Amino acid sequence: MTPTKLGRYEIQDEIGRGAMGVVYRAIDPVLDRTVAIKTIAMSTDQGERAEYEARFYQEAKAAGGLSHPNIVTVYDVGDSGDVAYMALEFLQGTELGDLLADGRPVPVDKTLEIAAQVADGLGYAHDRGVVHRDIKPANIMILHNGLAKITDFGIARMRQSEVKTQTGILLGSPRYMSPEVVLGKRADGRSDIFSLGIIMYEMLTGAAPFTGETMGALMFQTINVLPPAPSTVNPTVPPMLDFIVAKMLAKNRDERYPNAMVLAADVRECLAQVRQAKTAKQPAAVAQARSAPSLLDAEAKSELLAASAQMTRVTDSGKDEVATAPTLGISHNFDSLEATQRLAVQTGMAQEFSDYAATLKISAPVDTAAATAITGAQSVPDASRASGPRRVAWGRREWWILALGLSASVVIAALIAFA
Repeated sequence: MTPTKLGRYEIQDEIGRGAMGVVYRAIDPVLDRTVAIKTIAMSTDQGERAEYEARFYQEAKAAGGLSHPNIVTVYDVGDSGDVAYMALEFLQGTELGDLLADGRPVPVDKTLEIAAQVADGLGYAHDRGVVHRDIKPANIMILHNGLAKITDFGIARMRQSEVKTQTGILLGSPRYMSPEVVLGKRADGRSDIFSLGIIMYEMLTGAAPFTGETMGALMFQTINVLPPAPSTVNPTVPPMLDFIVAKMLAKNRDERYPNAMVLAADVRECLAQVRQAKTAKQPAAVAQARSAPSLLDAEAKSELLAASAQMTRVTDSGKDEVATAPTLGISHNFDSLEATQRLAVQTGMAQEFSDYAATLKISAPVDTAAATAITGAQSVPDASRASGPRRVAWGRREWWILALGLSASVVIAALIAFA
């Protein structure tokens, strides 16, 4: 049966129920604001009740002294009959556990944003000597504006005092317990970091790192098994994040992050790299589409959307086209056997050409008289140039080049003649 009033708070409706008690939405008539009332059932044994109630107020006082954006605010504590209660900040959002219910990974950047905020809240509490002891998805609320809030500070200590073995059943949240807590050792801030590491692993992969059909199997894995790196399960996870999660899930608490503030710094550095990589992979076409191409002709813009682009720029449309050199062909005056003969005579190789033509059985008589006249004319020095600089005679290299060129010309001419 839902009570109508707890202390001065007017109960509106029930919004949640757990192992420790019930959560109600209520109105504080004094301050005219909506609050969440979390109840905790007191022990019926009068001897235990006094000790339990004293511990409750001690823990509630410690939690009430925490004022941080990522920790739910405790407004008030009190008791009514056999029920103790806390008046808390009323949150409108979604439990992280609901985001993980479908078994699909949470995007890497969103995971890092949530983890960094939770680490900030834990670091603030640890610096003031308050350890949560029961970090799990159900105790993390994600508000509509993306802000992450840690709930149930102080209540976890009360729950642990009530943990008893009943036919092998362990109350609490063993799936997110650290190895030292499973072994019955005292929890500290590094135990909260291990629990947050399990949550991050589950967010990144969609599956818990430690599982078991029985409580004993689950505890064995928590103490002894090293889960596969998140990137082997989800390829979108960057390698840097593998190292962060591995450090959080170290079996020896001395090998974990020394405090949550150092963890938050590493998570934010990884988040910055993820965002930078995402920006670098953005296609260039998307960036170009954000602004219209200013160098295209204004008249052609509408046509450009429906047809192939005419890449003519306004700045180039008035320029003269660069003149290109015409392609040179072979002169018809040279494309003949007679032209080759004339070249042989002019270069003083008429006899050699005749011998070569005879070898190929080509009818190519050379006018020896003309050849002699031309050769003689070339051998007589020009009187008008007598006073000029002396001409250097060709060497063997130059004659070889000329001979090779002449031979190629003869072959071409022969092919043309017999074509």
